[in-house]
Amino acid sequence: MSIRAVVGANWGDEGKGKITDVFAAQADLVIRFQGGSNAGHTIINQFGKFALHLLPSGVFYPEVVNIIGPGVAVNIPLLLKERRELINRGVPEPKLLISERAQVVLPYHLQFDAFEEVRLGEHSFGSTKAGIAPFYADKYAKVGIQLGELYDEERLRERLSEVLAVKNLLLTQLYGQPPLTLEWLLAELHSQSEAIRPFLGNTDLLIRRAIHEGKRILLEGQLGALRDPDHGIYPYSTSSSPLAGFASVGAGIPPYLITDIVAVVKAYSSCVGAGPFVTELAGDEAQELRKRGGDAGEYGATTGRPRRVGWFDAVATRYGCALQGATSVALTLVDVLGYLNEIPICTGYNLRGEMMTDFPLTGEMQFARPVWENMPGWRCDISAVRDYSALPMQTQCYIRRIEEVIGVPIRWISLGPHRNAILEVPQG
Repeated sequence: MSIRAVVGANWGDEGKGKITDVFAAQADLVIRFQGGSNAGHTIINQFGKFALHLLPSGVFYPEVVNIIGPGVAVNIPLLLKERRELINRGVPEPKLLISERAQVVLPYHLQFDAFEEVRLGEHSFGSTKAGIAPFYADKYAKVGIQLGELYDEERLRERLSEVLAVKNLLLTQLYGQPPLTLEWLLAELHSQSEAIRPFLGNTDLLIRRAIHEGKRILLEGQLGALRDPDHGIYPYSTSSSPLAGFASVGAGIPPYLITDIVAVVKAYSSCVGAGPFVTELAGDEAQELRKRGGDAGEYGATTGRPRRVGWFDAVATRYGCALQGATSVALTLVDVLGYLNEIPICTGYNLRGEMMTDFPLTGEMQFARPVWENMPGWRCDISAVRDYSALPMQTQCYIRRIEEVIGVPIRWISLGPHRNAILEVPQG
């Protein structure tokens, strides 16, 4: 039996979709364990280019069972649209099972997310407006709705009538919006529940059986360690835990079975959304890196917003890898840096005149300044290289230096958007 988790070590947008897609070729089950449609995993394969927001990244392999676990925020119309678009573009119909314990992103979650960002104005948190914060707030306030509850009409009516009394008060008094009616909401959910019914089931039972049979399981996280609400750059965090430790909860896997944790790390830094970002670049330098980054530049797969970009931050990445409990690292987008004569690495922070290598509290980060170390660039296109030993020595030195400063072995590097552009790094 093999259980591997693929998670992000930074702010998200590290390239987890591609890495998960590659590993999924050797998996029996791919399980999405947290988050919602507020982030996307970009995958390029023989069918084209795709940005998956809710579907697990194993959907391009017809033999793989793709599971959406109970920790996921399920936007039913968006999920079904995403699946339909895959099939319309020639992807074989994927095997999909959604936990009946997963909860529903309701129409008012989307509304509250958008209204609150407007209300906060310049103090907003950079929400994707996918309803995620209101969804998880309701989940932990115990007023959320599980998918399995959609088919108990009496219970659903009773629970929603209680919730709407509070929601409508906020809509009308705080946001100046018209109230929602219970009958409209029930009709919306009835339509959604009938459409998603064929995909619902007891994922706990299926996963336990797969573990007993020694199946290969791949756990897929969303965003990165620095967006964790407990350990990340709170309050500029997401609302569910993107840590590998949460995979056991959000998927339903005994924690001691998750022994292979791959932290995906970018060869430079990028970030969508608000919050502290010590190595952030500005002006022409930022625009040049943004333009060259990724398959079509550094723009959010969900929002389309330009990503904030900067040089590699060893302080943040070492912290993120430690939070994830990373056993290895997949380093992505190394080829992007081939235009540089020198490549800066942030190896520490200067915080009020003191050198530090530990990641500080969010409020302290505004005073942190990067301490740079420059590595020689390789000044050539390496995107077609398919053997690690054929890489320029400067590239190999850059990779080894990153490995040294983060303290986790780099086992794979990615040199482009396609599946065959993953190279294994010799160990020892």
